[in-house]
Amino acid sequence: MQLQGKVAMVTGAGAGVGRGIARALAEAGAAVLVTDIDADAAARVAAELAASGARAEPFRFDVRLPAEAEAACTAAIERLGGLDIVVANAGSTARMPFLEMPLAFFEDLVRLNLAGTFVTCQAAARAMIARGKGGRIVTISSNSGRFGGRGRAAYSASKAGIIALTQTMAIELAPHGILVNGVAPGPIRTEKTTSERPSEAFTARMALPRYGEPIEVGRAVVWLASDACSFTTGHTIGVDGGLTVTGIMEG
Repeated sequence: MQLQGKVAMVTGAGAGVGRGIARALAEAGAAVLVTDIDADAAARVAAELAASGARAEPFRFDVRLPAEAEAACTAAIERLGGLDIVVANAGSTARMPFLEMPLAFFEDLVRLNLAGTFVTCQAAARAMIARGKGGRIVTISSNSGRFGGRGRAAYSASKAGIIALTQTMAIELAPHGILVNGVAPGPIRTEKTTSERPSEAFTARMALPRYGEPIEVGRAVVWLASDACSFTTGHTIGVDGGLTVTGIMEG
């Protein structure tokens, strides 16, 4: 229960990786504001956490909108008593071949994934600084932010931007006692997964050739959010079965 007494906010927590992160934080003792653009999904996950004995509240939040980011931070403070941990997870994995990609598709994905992370983290940092107690911010990037892959021109660009944003925030927020780190998941099993194993394009380059589980991403987040992580900031940790260290992904 290394996060006992802490309050966390997770974006995009209504399903998939975000749900796993919210669960891991709750299991570690944190109260969790479960946010998602899908209000019903946020409510379901918050109810799941509450049923397991955690303190959890749902909140509808479109990460592209600064006013909603401020409202979410305020909700965490007013409903749960603080804001110690913020996980910027919300985003899309949409793909399209580069030569067929309209500018609008590229702009929309970057707006959601990268600008949405900026909006969330900026509001969170301002709220943490106002409280004067420091905090932890964790961004969620991807192995696609470290190297390219087919159909990922917009996605890879947005996730690479998150890694650079994480580094810059770490530098600027350190004087305020806020540590900023990231997690870059590889192939993770979610509700949308239709196969038992990742494709050969992935497994041929993985030391651990299987899907990761959302809770495994969440456990990395828990460490980054905990007091055990006291001298690490600006880093993005791969939770990818070793995929990142193996070379260029073709599939």
